[in-house]
Amino acid sequence: MIADEDVILHTQEWIKQVVIGCHFCPFAAAPVRNNAVRYVVMANAETEKLLQLILDECTYLDEHELTSTSFIIVPESLTDFRAYLDFLGMAEDIMKNSGYEGVYQVAGFHPNYLFAGSDENDAANYTNRSVYPMFHLIREAEIDIALENYREPMSIPERNIDFARKKGLTYMKMLRDSVMHTK
Repeated sequence: MIADEDVILHTQEWIKQVVIGCHFCPFAAAPVRNNAVRYVVMANAETEKLLQLILDECTYLDEHELTSTSFIIVPESLTDFRAYLDFLGMAEDIMKNSGYEGVYQVAGFHPNYLFAGSDENDAANYTNRSVYPMFHLIREAEIDIALENYREPMSIPERNIDFARKKGLTYMKMLRDSVMHTK
């Protein structure tokens, strides 16, 4: 069992080195720089408790406007990617049913992320391959503002895929895995 502090540290380094460093999300640097990112770890997450935690995090974001975004990290749960995707669908449903549709968006990141129709060894999968299974809650209003100030936002996924493929599978895997040695 890995300590929560280490899980958070590894996640923070993954965001800095991969997400920001590779410019996968051009909007990520500002919340990190402004200390506006919250990290919550739930070891051995059971479905109902994890769904409740996601709703609790939405409430937390409601009550803490200076927190831009929240990462819910489940290092020892949902290690099977298909089970993770099933849970992600449940999380989206419960958020919608709880009135959070259009308020918060949940983005998924997983160590074995696999885009539909892609090969397991496609370096492009590393645009969403994190160090642990996690759920990223993002304020929709902040996404809208960021998109207004970004030229050609629809090109971001394709640009990310091109970048990852040019760097190659070995590089992308090494970059992601290197953050696990951070202390």
